[in-house]
Amino acid sequence: MHGETNDGPLQVAVIVGSTRDGRFGPVVADWLLGHLNARGDMKGDLVDLAETPLPTVFPAFGRPAPEGTGELLAAVSPRLEAADAFVIVTPEYNHSFPAALKNAIDWHNQQWHAKPVGFVSYGGLSGGLRAVEQLRPVLAELHAVTVRNTVSFHSYGDKFGADGKPTDPAADTAATSLLDQLAWWAHALRDAKRVRPYAA
Repeated sequence: MHGETNDGPLQVAVIVGSTRDGRFGPVVADWLLGHLNARGDMKGDLVDLAETPLPTVFPAFGRPAPEGTGELLAAVSPRLEAADAFVIVTPEYNHSFPAALKNAIDWHNQQWHAKPVGFVSYGGLSGGLRAVEQLRPVLAELHAVTVRNTVSFHSYGDKFGADGKPTDPAADTAATSLLDQLAWWAHALRDAKRVRPYAA
């Protein structure tokens, strides 16, 4: 049984990486949030990049951001800052991950530092795993720690029932394993940063 620590539940930002019209990501994210919020040690926050679009024009180094940038970032940045851990829900586009997801990653830096990241992917034959493998070095550059276990849905179209839940119970087992690893790293890193602040 999972129990809360004295510090309260871990704050986990679940990021939906696809902004494509008709995307399947929200179905996968809602299922994962059900697992996450059923635990006593975690609390989920759904960050849907289609509902919180970020600018695509970056300011020159040392220059102020374009007008309106602050308002758009305000819908996302504080939530990433508050998170103890992340789960990225992503499809695979051309052997990689969506541009909107890369954009959201690039707009932030210290928000990722010394925090764990888990992945839930979906796609065709590869199940989105190539997108996950491309995300690992990107997040390592931002001082994040990616956990080993993932959940992937291969040929996802027929893997979920009308109730929005996977038809194979092995997916639920995989989700539990992923979240257990994420919780271990999140607690370890949160505790470590209290003793010794992380220096990037």
